[in-house]
Amino acid sequence: MSSSLSSCPSSHAAANPTTASAAGVVQPRVDGLSKKQRTDFNKLQKRLRRNAGRAIDDYAMIEDGDRIMVCLSGGKDSYAMLDILRNLQQSAPIDFELVAVNLDQKQPGFPEHVLPDYLQQQGVEFHILEKDTYSIVKSVIPEGKTTCGLCSRLRRGSLYGFAEEIGATKIALGHHRDDIIETLFLNMFYGGKLKAMPPKLLSDDKRNIVIRPLAYCKEGDIEAYAAHKAFPIIPCNLCGSQENLQRQAIKAMLQDWGQRFPGRVENIFAAIGNVAPSQLADTEMFDFRNLQLDRSLGTIEAINVE
Repeated sequence: MSSSLSSCPSSHAAANPTTASAAGVVQPRVDGLSKKQRTDFNKLQKRLRRNAGRAIDDYAMIEDGDRIMVCLSGGKDSYAMLDILRNLQQSAPIDFELVAVNLDQKQPGFPEHVLPDYLQQQGVEFHILEKDTYSIVKSVIPEGKTTCGLCSRLRRGSLYGFAEEIGATKIALGHHRDDIIETLFLNMFYGGKLKAMPPKLLSDDKRNIVIRPLAYCKEGDIEAYAAHKAFPIIPCNLCGSQENLQRQAIKAMLQDWGQRFPGRVENIFAAIGNVAPSQLADTEMFDFRNLQLDRSLGTIEAINVE
């Protein structure tokens, strides 16, 4: 595998980038574990890599020569995604580059040293993009209201633009299976839409492709993996905003279903990828208006049930 790690340009009009380049893959911290614990961790690691690899293959997420911008927030999901992608990179039959990018939104108390220290230690090429979106959000959203929606949109716009600047061909986000299912129910319950998160997405302006390599991975597996790896997690509530209460309710509902009805959550996720437009009611997805009879195959005899 030959993956070129180039330096970040020293002058960037809208950012203060930091870089590091070397070789190395994070190794699991299994010292002091019992034989059973080591076995369980190995199974967990293989399962996550297998699920991520299958999602990447199913949706053609990564191609030869790709430069993947891995969005790193400091949370468990993005750490796990970067680690899994780096491991897959070592055994993949194609060559692709990984570059980690963190958007420092100038939230009060954000530990700016954590991600650079970690990424330098691991030998990962990285950029820190500084954008004071926090001040913008606080000036627009009334006190006490959740800022997550606007914050997410501003973050997405900044990352999309930066991906082009560094020559990234794909943008990798750390959303997992549970995120996708929760979004499905949020859109149904509160938006009246049958809509979730696609594993692969072309942006509206067609200038960026977003991929979600963890689309097949369970949040519980990622939590266990992050705990074993002891990633330096950065809290996600530094801005003071409460997590979306609607999403919290959906998450609790799905956790309850998972405990009481084994297989239900898995079937819901499977349904997202097994859609029958003719069995729904969207007139844009299926041409109900022009349905035509066709009895050229002959008459089907009625069956009498006594």
